[in-house]
Amino acid sequence: MDGDLGLSIEEMKDVDVTKVNPEDLVDIRDVKVNAHLKQEKKIEDFIRQIKNPYCYKYGEYIVKIGFEDTSVTLTERLREMILKAAGSAQ
Repeated sequence: MDGDLGLSIEEMKDVDVTKVNPEDLVDIRDVKVNAHLKQEKKIEDFIRQIKNPYCYKYGEYIVKIGFEDTSVTLTERLREMILKAAGSAQ
């Protein structure tokens, strides 16, 4: 799934935080996942809003995340993160 920036998953993952324009990033605190959606739709909603789940802002900070070499998929990690975010919004 490509984000609104038209980047592939690999391009999202490889974003260089030293060269990214902070104005192009979404502040994760502004992302509001609808807790009433089904799990797959929550993930789609999150990706649509955050645009790049690997690189985003938290206030004035640029956050770049990665995942260990493990059998856990990006979808599973995103599901975990989104469910935590949806739970804390209630």
